[in-house]
Amino acid sequence: MASAVAAVPEALPRFKLLPRLLVGAQVLYVLGVAGAGYATTALGKAVVLAATPADLTTLKTTDFVRLRYAVATVPRTQWQGPDEPHIRQSVYVLLTSAGAPAAATVLGVYAAEPHAEAGQAVLRGWVTDVFPRTLGLRYGLERYYVPAASVLRKSTVARPLRVQVRIAPWGQSRIVEVSE
Repeated sequence: MASAVAAVPEALPRFKLLPRLLVGAQVLYVLGVAGAGYATTALGKAVVLAATPADLTTLKTTDFVRLRYAVATVPRTQWQGPDEPHIRQSVYVLLTSAGAPAAATVLGVYAAEPHAEAGQAVLRGWVTDVFPRTLGLRYGLERYYVPAASVLRKSTVARPLRVQVRIAPWGQSRIVEVSE
């Protein structure tokens, strides 16, 4: 009696190559993201932003706190675009005092990327609210991981914070340090 088990043909070489290529692409992506983060820290302009924690009670259940920046609400007179601003519009915020110990202030909000002089930096963001006198902005830096040894974990009162941010020449930004 012949064997009932049929021989399984060996997979074609190109089907063996596909999983290796996919894993290689994933590894390259992860290394690229990590490299971009380190490059932002190493090559970016240092800017200090004033902020306050939105709600410290969230630290009892999570390791993150939401930061409310002073530069998140700007007067509408600082809008420099050709048209009226609208919600979800990408904007470029020109900041002064890059690298100085004082918190940065907003010089203008632009629809197109402005040229930054010495002592200035451009932070990318988007419009969240448009009011008659003010604009609400977000920068993607509002969520911050609080380490276990941080003073924020022990605090119950929201005190003013100094957030040091690095802004890379290609526009990526990253929180480097948060202090009181």
